[in-house]
Amino acid sequence: MRTRSFWNGISLAAIVGAAGWGCGASKMSGLAACSDNRSCSGPVSAPPVAPAAGAVRAPCDIYAADGGPCVAAHSTARALYATYSGPLYQVKKADGTPHDVHPLAPGGLADSADQDAFCGVDACTISIIYDQSGWGNNLTSAPAGMAKTTPDNEAKATGVSMTLAGGQKVYGIHIVPGVGYRNNGACGTAACDDAETEYMVVATGAYNAACCFDYGNMERNSRDNGEGTMEAVYFGNCTIWNKGAGDGPWVMGDLENGLWAGDSSPYANNMPISGWTYVTGMVKGDAAGMNHWVIKEGNAQSGPLMVPFDGHRPSARYNPMRKEGAIGLGTGGDNSNGAKGDWFEGVMTASFSSDQADNDVQANIVSVYGQ
Repeated sequence: MRTRSFWNGISLAAIVGAAGWGCGASKMSGLAACSDNRSCSGPVSAPPVAPAAGAVRAPCDIYAADGGPCVAAHSTARALYATYSGPLYQVKKADGTPHDVHPLAPGGLADSADQDAFCGVDACTISIIYDQSGWGNNLTSAPAGMAKTTPDNEAKATGVSMTLAGGQKVYGIHIVPGVGYRNNGACGTAACDDAETEYMVVATGAYNAACCFDYGNMERNSRDNGEGTMEAVYFGNCTIWNKGAGDGPWVMGDLENGLWAGDSSPYANNMPISGWTYVTGMVKGDAAGMNHWVIKEGNAQSGPLMVPFDGHRPSARYNPMRKEGAIGLGTGGDNSNGAKGDWFEGVMTASFSSDQADNDVQANIVSVYGQ
């Protein structure tokens, strides 16, 4: 996403001409039509096995049982499957020496003591956020893009932490201006007007009004390819495009050339987040042709999800959507990276999940972050 002042200074024809992915000759709603021309052959490995009957299920177990398994599962805090024991993330010393951090036990919290022992007094960054889903959609530092024409920085490995059950410390991703992660070759993610569900858990005390503290579906060429080429979860109080009630911060959907709190602006039902330490932010796009999307949010430490928006796309320029299926964290779709925030986990599916599954995922989040 780019700022409005720049957007107004160029023509639609120039933007359409610059869009290198999924753009055909025909037009839909004044924008290039979408074509899913990815060459993905499928997952690179099998997903983690389902937990035994009656065992505690993690978010991606819940979505798999709901019929829409995760196609991306990222966290530096914990495993997002009850049986996952692989690496969560990689830290790297200034001399380039890497080290993978695993959960303490399958399905458990990250072994932050292992990170501390490896890094010691040396400066470390988080160089890879591994995808736990089997699709291989790992996140690494974002490449150069339209807004920032040089690659992004990696986050400081000890930039943000929290204490969870049993006094276990875990680290998050501390996004500051210039830091961002991306996978422009992601596979299995939703494309065009197809359905998806995505959420992230972030701290509520770290945000700003710059673009854009996002996690989710983005353009494959790190350029602004026009309305509808993104669908990501956003947290902050940016009002360049649209806003919710009051002064924010809000959970909103970044749909490209618009951070939307609903289908109009200001959208009064999307209230500022206040009184929570951590928030679950969720954005869902319904099946092709439905012209329907949803924003959900909840206190990550207690209580259920709320639904500040459930309705139509903001305008014909977002219907149908033209999602491209890259994955980004901490930046806008065109590598705009002036935002800040503290991020701990996020998942993406290629399905419009049921309300019951979303509620069960929130309950699992609360069981972990509410400790």
